[in-house]
Parts: sequence; structure tokens; C-alpha cells
Amino acid sequence: MTTYTTLFDNGLRFGFKQASSPVAYCALTINAGTRDENLSQGGIAHLTEHMLFKGTKGRSAKSINNFLEKLGGELNAYTTKEETVIHATVLKEDLSKAVELLHDLAFNSIFPENELIKEKEVVLEEIKSYKDTPSEQIFDDFEELLFGTHPLAGNILGTPKTVRKIKREDLINFTRLHYRCENMSLSIVADSKPERCEALARKFFNKIETSEPPGLVPFRCAEIPPGNSGGIHIVSKKSYQAHCVLGGRAYSLYDSKRLPLALLVNVLGGPALNSKLNLLLREKHALAYSVEASYTPFSDTGLFTIYFGTDKSNLDKSFSLINKELNDIIDKGLSQSQLKAAKKQLAGQLAISTDNAESQCLNIGKSLLVFKRVEPMDEVMNKINAITSEQIKEVASEIFSDDNLITLIYK
Repeated sequence: MTTYTTLFDNGLRFGFKQASSPVAYCALTINAGTRDENLSQGGIAHLTEHMLFKGTKGRSAKSINNFLEKLGGELNAYTTKEETVIHATVLKEDLSKAVELLHDLAFNSIFPENELIKEKEVVLEEIKSYKDTPSEQIFDDFEELLFGTHPLAGNILGTPKTVRKIKREDLINFTRLHYRCENMSLSIVADSKPERCEALARKFFNKIETSEPPGLVPFRCAEIPPGNSGGIHIVSKKSYQAHCVLGGRAYSLYDSKRLPLALLVNVLGGPALNSKLNLLLREKHALAYSVEASYTPFSDTGLFTIYFGTDKSNLDKSFSLINKELNDIIDKGLSQSQLKAAKKQLAGQLAISTDNAESQCLNIGKSLLVFKRVEPMDEVMNKINAITSEQIKEVASEIFSDDNLITLIYK
């Protein structure tokens, strides 16, 4: 079914998709994430997201928590390197309440000082929990190696030092700067009509004017400085296993090679049990319980990684097998039968993942923010089917090259 989209006069992008369900979904996607932070305020995007739930001009924190829950609905939010998303799930007859609440949180939050003190402690505990999990912390350290001094290198949670320094005024300035309609998209998936949902969105969001915050300058580093490339970095950790990440920079959201790389990474170490690295390291040689490859595109760069954990005595053999697999793909690419199977698998995974209404709502919000449109699924499928073995070899040669890859090991 086609997604209905429109642009409000104040810059807000609105998207709607009809669903045949008693449940409705709405999401407010804000173009503000970790990369929009000054290094001295690391974690402010994430802390701001937490503090949205701690009180508005007309609601207390308790009232916010109870507003949708007493209706059987859900309210949640998350922060990434480039976005903050507030989203709600309700019965379709309560959709108006959910949209009004998203508006209230984004534009009327007051960030009470007493709540900020408590929430900082919550975030500090969250940071400690990550440090107790080497398989998660290693990705933060890897990104720091890869992106150097750029905010993309920063942990989404920030550091204890930066979080403790954030003040209420900093949160107010951050939202004044980034929480503006021209920097947002609102998406709805519900059993309703597009005209009705657009009118609902306009009721709460259309009256907000576009204006530059006085005295504030938008911060988003456009140029990414050189980070580390090539070489092996070893960090001593007291853990039973060795944890390893091998990876490098990759293509941006706007690069034509993004989809061929996504297909290749899926073949290499995607979620399916038949991925090359899972069959190689786990099934054939029993060297690792889990091994995965991932690709995260950003607005101007990307991140490719392979992660695995193994016994320290098996490190060399594991790396040897992985490097051989990468070099084979560089030299040979994928056979026509392998490529055909890979396209079928990726198309199936995408179709299944986007069959979920909540996923559709979140995807619409991000697509509108990034691409200013929602790409129909048949267009995506056509692009997947058009991928050639020559493209796979070209992508592999660029991303898997020794000059691009670095390795981080905890042992």
C-alpha cells in the first residue's frame, strides 16, 4: 500500500500508511543525535531523550507515564548517532491522545532540576552496565578508533565526566536548537484515512512556527577527520573470552553502493544461520558461539564491522579463516547462484521486517527525514534484483581492503 506524505509550511514532514488493525502507531523522528553534540557535552542527546518524560508545562512525570499506559498503550523513545525518536502505540480510537502527547513532550518539556539530578544517576548506572559487558563496550572503543575526534566516535550515553557536567540550561538550548519542525518528521500507521490523520497532525504541529533560535549556532560536524586505518589494536581485559571487532568506514545513506554492501554483509554475517562466517567459525570449526557482520550507514559515512568472541588460543585461527573468506570475495565475488540466493534472502528479510506496523511507522519517519520521501518496496526490490557480481567485487575490494580495515581485540 502506498505511503501518503506531505510537507507542512513549517517544515514538518508527515507520513501516513493505512493498516487494518485496532492498534495505531505514531512516531516523531528528530534529526538530533550523538553527532550533534559538542565533545564537552557527550551524551546530551540521550539525556535529553530521558528528560522528555520528566515533566512538561502541563504534565508531571507521573502523569506522562500514566497517560497512555492507563489506556493500554505504550510510550517509548530512543537515541542513535543521528536521530532521537519518540513513539507511541495505542488503540486506534486513542490516536489523537498519542499525537498530542508526542507534541507536548517535544515542545513543552521543562527539564525539572530535581529530576535531572536523578536521571543523571540512572544514565551513569547505564554506562557502568555497558562497561561490564565487553561484547558491547568493544563497539564503542572501535568507533572511537575509527572516527577519531569526530562526535560520531562518541558513546551515545556519553561519559561519566560529560554527563555530570550537563546542566538544565544545556538541555533547554539543545532542544531549542534541534527540536524544530523543519528538523522533524511525524509518521502514523493506523486504520484510518490519510486526510483525518493529516488533520490530526496539523491540529497539534502546524501552529508551531519555524524560527532560528537566537544566539545559538547549529552544531553538526560535516567533515570527518582521518581516524585509524590498518593495524591491530589490543586492549588487556580480564575476561574468559577474547572479544574481537574487525571493520572500517563504509558508504553513506546516499551512496549508490549502499545496497550492494548491505547484501554482501548479509551474506557474510547477517542474522541467518546460513551466513558464511557462522557456517565457517561456528558450524565447521566450532571456534565461536556467535559471529556477526553489520553495516550502519550514516548521512555522510558508514560503519562496517565483523564481531566474534572466541577462546584466546583460537584467535589466530579465527582471524586467518575470516581474512581468507574476505579475500576470496574480493577475488571471486559471488557466483551467479550465490548471488541469486542472496538476493532472495535479503528481499525476504526486508519484506518480513517491514510487515510489522511499528517497524513501518519508524521506517517512514526515518525515510522522510533522510530521503524526503518513502521509497516503495517494489523500488527497493528492483534495486536488489539489479545488483551484479561486478558490484559485489567492487564493494568488497573497497571495504575489505587492508588500508580500510582495523582490528580491535580485548584479551
